[in-house]
Amino acid sequence: TKGLFSLCVFLACGWASVKGQDVPVKEASLLYEAGAVNAEGSMWIPKTQELYWIDIEKGIFNILNPVNKHNRAYPLGQRVGTFVPEKSGGVLVALQDGIYHLDFKTSKLSFLTKADYDPKISRFNDGKCDPDGRFWVGSMSLNGKKKAAALYCYDSKGKLNKMLDTVSLSNGIVWTADKKTMYFIDTPTMCVQEFDYDNSTGKIKFKRIAVRITGEFSAGHPDGMAIDSKGMLWIAQWNGSCVKCFNPHSGKMLMKIHVPAPRVSSCTFGGKNMDILYITTASQGLTKEELKKYPHSGSIFWVKPGARGVNPNYYQKK
Repeated sequence: TKGLFSLCVFLACGWASVKGQDVPVKEASLLYEAGAVNAEGSMWIPKTQELYWIDIEKGIFNILNPVNKHNRAYPLGQRVGTFVPEKSGGVLVALQDGIYHLDFKTSKLSFLTKADYDPKISRFNDGKCDPDGRFWVGSMSLNGKKKAAALYCYDSKGKLNKMLDTVSLSNGIVWTADKKTMYFIDTPTMCVQEFDYDNSTGKIKFKRIAVRITGEFSAGHPDGMAIDSKGMLWIAQWNGSCVKCFNPHSGKMLMKIHVPAPRVSSCTFGGKNMDILYITTASQGLTKEELKKYPHSGSIFWVKPGARGVNPNYYQKK
């Protein structure tokens, strides 16, 4: 029975050998030709069955209906690093100079707090809400300087707190269903850090390295990250043309999703059954030859990987 199952999976998606371990490989398909410079921050909203995403460099927040391919764009006037949905409606957006609220009905931006850095040399990057409704958002240096960024938490009272310093490029961040663990990616470290997390206070304490993306795992650099219903981590690989799934308890790679674009930036589970993985990509920095080879760079892709995701957390003011 096991052999028959393995044969069926092989015929459906293929296999790759990683450190002597057979890993299933699936192919992502084009969903929406976005034409983005750097599509990022993908997030599924179950209530409306829509995909929220941003184009960082163009400074645009987007809402995509994956069924009819209709996309609503909200120009923000400056770079946008990430966003989170707000319980009361709209979204919080982390722009280059601070955090704002975006009202969908009026397209109005309301300033909330300024960034804790010089926006001429740094910007906000990836982020999400924790289970208690706090907005965690990281930063990065625009000149690539290492350990010049940080990870912040914008709490329910509207205060921006620095949680980690000496970060180089703050990226993927997720929490476990039991609200006891936080996983975080600082891209140049090529690993996923695991933190003990206190949901009542938002305090974190470094515990260990959960995943090391080295050796045969290391094609590309870890970027955005999603967690599924079983606690497995799905990590977009910038310059790796793929999303890779890892077991954070063993550090083993479980699956590879090949994407026909090199700069894979983020992923999120969605669809009616939360069983579709939506994947964003970038065209930023690619040569004319690379763009000719990968014409759908900057688009959004999808795949059914055989896993289900979890609902997003919303920012909640208290």
